[in-house]
Amino acid sequence: MPTKDPRVDAYIAKSADFAKPILTHIRKVVHAACPDVKETIKWGFPHFDYQGIMCAMASFKAHCTFGFWKGALVVPAASLKKSDEAMGSLGRITKVSDLPTAAVLRGYVKKAMALNDAGVKAPHVAKRKARTPLAAPAYFLAAIRKNKKALATYDALPPSHKREYIEWVTEAKTAPTRDTRMATTVEWLSEGKARNWKYARKS
Repeated sequence: MPTKDPRVDAYIAKSADFAKPILTHIRKVVHAACPDVKETIKWGFPHFDYQGIMCAMASFKAHCTFGFWKGALVVPAASLKKSDEAMGSLGRITKVSDLPTAAVLRGYVKKAMALNDAGVKAPHVAKRKARTPLAAPAYFLAAIRKNKKALATYDALPPSHKREYIEWVTEAKTAPTRDTRMATTVEWLSEGKARNWKYARKS
């Protein structure tokens, strides 16, 4: 029996208006192709499981994505979108017509099911090399230390989030721009925000 997760209903309801018909269509096609599919939420967005992870969909500010866990083994190379276009197997999706036909999508789902039934592992993806910590300039640290809340937030950030702030400030091309970014950095940190807080989905 198919298993639907109310969190997926909530995810679709909270998505942008353009995204709702896309996500609803994908969900319908997956259930039609795989009656025993189970829905869940992993890493903040809907996943469809069948004998393990099978595929997932997500919505963003201006596009949606849909991809298969074993994408390179499911979607033909000619149809597989480059990862720099958007995460997932099918690139940026802004309307239902951007997707392959329902028949083609069902074929992809059935192929993904067969791979999971056979216990085929996902293609190896090379891990990114760990980036060396980026040292914060003296002026950067001095500005943050003047605000206790900002300093506490900054100290608690993981290295990758610290890097985002440092790069944003230090890559400014003019001194006025740098000063403005520095002031904004202190303000956001004092409010407990990461550099890209605007793009973080609310749970």
